[in-house]
Amino acid sequence: MSRRCELSGKGVMTGNRVSHSNIKTKRRYLPNLQDVTLMSEILGRSFRFRIAASALRTIDHRGGLDAYLVKARDGELSERALKVKKDIQAAQSA
Repeated sequence: MSRRCELSGKGVMTGNRVSHSNIKTKRRYLPNLQDVTLMSEILGRSFRFRIAASALRTIDHRGGLDAYLVKARDGELSERALKVKKDIQAAQSA
């Protein structure tokens, strides 16, 4: 399982750990990933995603999973999230 948010695309970053004596060694910054179940109001069913905590706050701010996915760029989304987005757009247009 990759360490990448399925909705926002946030992944692992690298940087330096700096000691008191200013010695720099490489380190990894991991995203705060959570396994969550989100409900789609348009489709009437729930979906399980592995997303970052920051993406979860953004979903709440935008008004739910449907509004988030409609506004999200396709390059950031995983294949599963893209499929859900296409289903939501098809249901909205019908």
